[in-house]
Amino acid sequence: MQHLTVTNWGMNFVPGSVWLVGAGPGDPRLLTLQAVDALAQADIVLHDTTAGRAALGHVRRGAEIVAVGKRKSAPSLPQARINALLIAHARTGKRVVRLKGGDPFVFGRGGEEAVALAAAGIPFRVVPGVSAGVAAPALAGIPVTHRGVASAVTFLTGHDDAGALPEGLDWSAIARGAPTLVAFMALSNLDALAVRLLAEGRDAATPVAVISRASLPDSTTLLTTLGACTLAVKRAAPASPALVVIGAVVALAEVLGQAAAGTGTPSRTAALRA
Repeated sequence: MQHLTVTNWGMNFVPGSVWLVGAGPGDPRLLTLQAVDALAQADIVLHDTTAGRAALGHVRRGAEIVAVGKRKSAPSLPQARINALLIAHARTGKRVVRLKGGDPFVFGRGGEEAVALAAAGIPFRVVPGVSAGVAAPALAGIPVTHRGVASAVTFLTGHDDAGALPEGLDWSAIARGAPTLVAFMALSNLDALAVRLLAEGRDAATPVAVISRASLPDSTTLLTTLGACTLAVKRAAPASPALVVIGAVVALAEVLGQAAAGTGTPSRTAALRA
């Protein structure tokens, strides 16, 4: 079995290598120090839409910045093309940053890019980011786990490659399993998601939060229930990107969300009651 050594902690950004960097949920102040260091050293940065333009302010002058992110209903580069660009730029001796929203390995296709880099013999490093899956709920006053309420959490994607609700999942197990469900990229398929969970036995009264543009100044949190969430979202029309949290822990937002808002921190959200 062939092994490729990933660059070690503490090493400088070696020319001809790629760093897969997580940009966090959007607020540039939630970038890690290592992410900032990577952006300051990079010769070229290939970034996603969800990475946030503010993070690009840390890119050094003279470095090339290329947008390769995917937007709904808009032309975007195929993943295979992005992989090829990473490899091609590294082979010219550049220090390449692939900047991705949240964490590169949490619904960010960072694993696919790492596999492609490994197959091509390109040295790489993963710089973990603050995942929206935990950051967005936390900033809205929702702990995804809470003693006596939820001791497990399931993260899932709200759409497959074709844009539909994924069919390859065990929806019965998901509905009956972890008390907390966190769905990424689920806004467009929320109706199908809710119907599926209800059909598999999840209570219609289960609290639901739809957290829009987490960590940013215009962030909102829509509080509703599984049975009413589809209509609530149609009425409120929350902006993308949005994260959906389902479970009893959402009820804590009534207290914790208001307390966080009172601090005047970047975590402040406007709570909407469906």
